[in-house]
Amino acid sequence: MDAPVKKNDIVEVEFVDLSHEGAGVARVEGYTLFVPYGIPGEKAKVKVLKTKKGFGFGKLLEVLDESEHRITPPCPIYDKCGGCQLQHLTYERQLVYKRKLVQDVLERIGHLKDVTVHPTLGMDDPWRYRNKAQVPIGEREGGLIAGFYQKGSHEIIDMDECLIQEEANDTVVQQVKKIALKYGIRAYDERSHRGTLRHVVAKYGRQTKDVMVVLVTKQKDLPNRKNIIKEISETVPGVKSIVQNINPKRTNVIFGNETRVLWGTPYIYDTIGDVKFAISARSFYQVNPEQTKVLYDKALAYAGLNGEETVIDAYCGIGTISLFLAQMAKKVYGVEIVPEAIEDAKRNAELNEMTNVDFEVGEAEKVIPAWYDKGIKADVMVVDPPRKGCDEALLQTIIDMKPKRVVYVSCNPATLARDLKVLEEGGFMTKEVQPVDMFPHTTHCEAVAKIVLNSNDAEI
Repeated sequence: MDAPVKKNDIVEVEFVDLSHEGAGVARVEGYTLFVPYGIPGEKAKVKVLKTKKGFGFGKLLEVLDESEHRITPPCPIYDKCGGCQLQHLTYERQLVYKRKLVQDVLERIGHLKDVTVHPTLGMDDPWRYRNKAQVPIGEREGGLIAGFYQKGSHEIIDMDECLIQEEANDTVVQQVKKIALKYGIRAYDERSHRGTLRHVVAKYGRQTKDVMVVLVTKQKDLPNRKNIIKEISETVPGVKSIVQNINPKRTNVIFGNETRVLWGTPYIYDTIGDVKFAISARSFYQVNPEQTKVLYDKALAYAGLNGEETVIDAYCGIGTISLFLAQMAKKVYGVEIVPEAIEDAKRNAELNEMTNVDFEVGEAEKVIPAWYDKGIKADVMVVDPPRKGCDEALLQTIIDMKPKRVVYVSCNPATLARDLKVLEEGGFMTKEVQPVDMFPHTTHCEAVAKIVLNSNDAEI
């Protein structure tokens, strides 16, 4: 349809929904406008910024009729930083929004209308939950700045603290910024491909209080290295490891291939429930361990283990879910395409003295059929894929193998819905889905789905 509005028009609208990116959704004569910070039920004055064939974008100028769910964001740079999208919405309403997000895509993409979607499991205190900060470093007026990128740009918004980061991470960033400035370390400039310090990565073990500092540099040479290491080790509370990662490429990917320990240990440690994990500079470890336990407890419940089952974890990473399930299963097999992750997984199994877990490097859709040919058949299959969802060949492998139960842990409701549709067409039934809020104040939503073989429905 032709847009009934044009760029720079100022219109009064009523918001009827929130988009998957957290923007208010308004209609003008049937034409959709997406407006950041709008809340359903509000009437507002909006400036049209851009129009396309079926939809446009606007800027919130004035709220004329304010929602009871609107609050003042506590973060002073919320409107500039791209890290959070929902701080203007009460936390209770954020949880409602995330449940609806999951429910909508299950119906629209998965065509699953009768699946129970439970209320979102949220946090008692939804602040200071992130145990990892990856902060780009820049320069301004002769000084160093550190912060997240402005929405839709690569301009760094300098910050002293982030309200969703562990305070220990804020301390790391501020101290490194101060020390690097003292010793004349130049920030990397992605336009000119010059400078030294690209990112500061801070990792924190919530249970152990261990801190790791990772300096991502363009080249191996770090001027005044000894002094910098000494000052970081003396001024950052709880620091157990200082690591340098070298990334010489002209890229916006954070890490390079070479990592070396400058001081302390190669790992820090943390626990989820009763399971202990070693975390290296490049290990993937859930950034909200408190909610990870909530998520894994639900995955464990959906797996329905009684100690006699064989479980296959198809995207095992460093073994977080595998080891959690191994507490209750007879045997767990984990497969992961990243060799370093499998090394970490094996190390974590040893750390926890778990001997009923085997890990193998490779593509799940190739390794699992090879296991099947050797007589290894899963009673329960667990998948925790990246945002793009499960590989088609893996879904077919699950359909061919016919495990009694499948537990699908998802970080992207849209690809979850798509994959559930494939499994349903392959003889499985989605029984229920539990959204879990791993990332308060953002639009990201994790969910775990319980899926059973149709033929086993009566006995599950």
